[in-house]
Formats: sequence, C-alpha cells, structure tokens
Amino acid sequence: MTTTLANPFLTGNFAPVREEISADRLTVIGKIPSDLNGTFVRNGPNPQFPPKGRYHWFDGDGMLHGVRLCNGQSQYCNRYVRTKGFEIERAEGKAIWTGILEPPQMDNPYGPYKNTGNTALVWHDGRLLALWEGGEPHEIRVPGLETVGPYTYNGKLISAFTAHPKVDAISGEMMFFGYSVDTPPYLQYSVVSAAGELQRTVPIELPVGVMMHDFAVTEHYTIFMDLPLTFRPERLQKGQSALAFEPDSPSRFGILPRHGDNSAIRWFEAPACYVFHTLNAHEEGEEVVLIACRMNSTDIFSASETSDDHRESDKTNDRDNAARLYSWRFNLATGALREEALDDRPSEFPRINEQLTGRQARYGYTLHIGSSQAGESPENAGLIKYDFVTKRSEVHKFGRGRYGGEGVFAPQRSAVAEDDGWLLTFVYDELEGQSELVVVNAQDMDSEPVARVLIPQRVPYGFHGIWVADEQMATQSS
Repeated sequence: MTTTLANPFLTGNFAPVREEISADRLTVIGKIPSDLNGTFVRNGPNPQFPPKGRYHWFDGDGMLHGVRLCNGQSQYCNRYVRTKGFEIERAEGKAIWTGILEPPQMDNPYGPYKNTGNTALVWHDGRLLALWEGGEPHEIRVPGLETVGPYTYNGKLISAFTAHPKVDAISGEMMFFGYSVDTPPYLQYSVVSAAGELQRTVPIELPVGVMMHDFAVTEHYTIFMDLPLTFRPERLQKGQSALAFEPDSPSRFGILPRHGDNSAIRWFEAPACYVFHTLNAHEEGEEVVLIACRMNSTDIFSASETSDDHRESDKTNDRDNAARLYSWRFNLATGALREEALDDRPSEFPRINEQLTGRQARYGYTLHIGSSQAGESPENAGLIKYDFVTKRSEVHKFGRGRYGGEGVFAPQRSAVAEDDGWLLTFVYDELEGQSELVVVNAQDMDSEPVARVLIPQRVPYGFHGIWVADEQMATQSS
C-alpha cells in the first residue's frame, strides 16, 4: 500500500521538497550582524520517493538545509544525506523500505531498516556528522553539505550512534550511546577523546529494550533515562505494536561516572514519563540536576498519528501528552529524587549555549508549541527563553500564520555574557508561502528579529540544527 497525500506528514509544509539548489545573495529583511559568520544547518526528514506503507514523520530521507552567513551576506543550499539506503532507492527509482509504523522487513535483501541520517547534527574533531540513532553517523562537508560517507571511527564503532551526543566544550570529549530494542546489550556507552579517538565502549544493563532518544552529561557524570517506552516482541502475537508506552512502569534514571561502567551506575526511580530531549544537566554539591522536556506518556508511534484528524487528536491529548520543562534532582549522598515542573506551557526542542554543556547554565531556550486549551494554535508558536536564576521567562513570537522550529544558539565572537548571541531557526509563513531564516537577539526576545533571510524555496518542517562558526570550519578535516 502506498501512502496517499491525506497523510498530514506529507502535506502543507511537511511535504517534501526534492530539488537540491544553491542560491547566493539572498534577500534580507533587517541586517545580518557583522560578526555572525558561519553556517546554520538544519536536518530533517524529506522522502525522495512516495513512501511504501504508512508514513511517519520520522521515516523520511535526511535533507540538510544550510544558510551561510558572512560579512552580512548570505547563501543557501540544500542537499540530501546520501546514505547507502538513499542511494539504493535512487538506483531503483522507488521506495524500498517501509517505516516505523510497519513491521520490520526481515525479508528485505538490503536489510530490515534504512539509515536515513535525518535527525540531528554534531561538530566534533573538525567534522560535521549527520545523525540517525539506529545506525552510524555520516560525515558532511561544510558549507556545501556534500556527504563524505559513513563515519565509524576507523572501524571502532560497534553500536548505533545516538542522535544527541554531548560535547564537553572544556575537555573536548564527546559522549554518545547506542541502543538496541531487541538484542542485548540493549545499551552501549562510548567516550570519544578531544582528538577524535573512540576510547571506550561499555555495555549498560537494562531489563528490556527501550527507545532512548537522548541523555545528558555533567562535568563528572553521565545520565541515562530508562523510560517505559518498551519493545516487547510478545505484543506482536496479539496484533499490537511491539513498541509501546507502559504507564504502570516506573521511569529509571541511571547516573554513572563519565569514565565508569555498568558496575558503577546508580539507578533512581520516578513516576512513568517520557523524555525525547534534555536541555542540560549539572552538579550542585551532592546533587545532580537534570532539566528536560517531560511528557506524561507518548503515543507518537501509534498508527492513528497519521490519520486525517492528527491535528485534532493533538488537541484532545494536549494536557496528557504535551512536553513541558521539568527538573530532576538526584541526591548522590541520600538517594533522594525530587521532580519539579518548571513551566506549564507546552514546549520542546530545548537548547542552551553549548559552551556550558554539562555545567550550570543560567539560560535555556525551547520551542513553544502553543496550547489549544489557552486558545492558541497547537503549532509552533515561538521561542521561550528561561532564566533559571530569576525564574522568569520571555517569549519571541513568530507571528500570525508563522511557524518555526528549534532555536539554535550562536554566540557572539566577543561575548561577555552567557546569552550574548542569537537564536537561529527556520520559520515558514503559511500566509505568504515563504520560508526564511530568522535571527533573534537572545538578549532582546520581545523585539522583532534582527534579520530575516528569505529562502528561495520552501524549507519543510524538520528536526535539529547546528551553528558552525567560521573558526570551526577553518579546522575542518580534509
């Protein structure tokens, strides 16, 4: 069965854009800051062919959209992430793999799953990597966004590679994990040195396979989230999805020393929840503090997610399934755990000034989803800036009929304050049919964007982005 255009993830600004273009001297409303020099890149799903079977937003081939900013000028290009699966389907001229809403294709001669490379990006050791949590990363050249190929750390990569590795800006180390839902070890944890050497991979014991999308690090610890979105093959025999949320099972948070192994991990239990994305974590005395976007539950892999009433069902489940910013405090001396809601507004895609990854950050930024209960659009309404010292927040609103994505922080070159910089995101104006890169002053969220860079073709809604400054690009591996 081929998915029809009734699927909400294939219509409007979710619909794929299959032409790869390059464009110079883009129209700018406002003024690009003179010292904002680098490339903004955002990853996201973009199927190159009509999907096979039921289509979910997570299934599409990775497409990178990049805007190069230099001395007030701008350039745009978009390129597919050319994974092995992408190239096989391009040669065949059609979709070969089904997606996450269909049973695994165990009889597919190319393998049951396709690495789409469609989720996120990380810069480490002079390389930009496009990420998909079920397989290996792919190296990308900037600013042209050409795919170099799979990157496996000279063959030392023995697990999948999370879409959300953490880079310690002070030590230069990068931590990542890989999970398997059906084959032990269900979790493996790795550390890469500042020089790009994969130093160690250790198994972490879990009682059952779970979907683990993100994690967090502090200066001395790594935090894993064993949450009850579990994979149980016995559900298939009942005609159910093998991957399902178990509301009666606890959430477990495991904390281990950065260079520790399974013998050193400590587990803390909390009420059932799900977390797609963490904002940050840090240490305060004997406590480890985690800040993340918490959901009471998730049915994101339900087949009903692709029905015509997708948006209406989102409204119905807004109170129960929406993500909201929370904190967890784990006391390593007493074993106590304290969970606290930080905001009642639904928001997701949390980011910080990544120079403070694993350290205490004063500011955090999330994408305000909007609350239908408050009479707002359930779409992406704007960007929230949190001040964790004053407990106050500010919102930059995209405007009527304008919807955007994750706000990526780009620091000023001569920054003296943590929030001295800009938030960058793609915004789509549904009334005008126009996509643009929006540059917001992070110290003045209420004001209009300092610059709106008009993109010459539509940029579909996507996932995660990155800012690669010129100073980083100068170190790019040859």
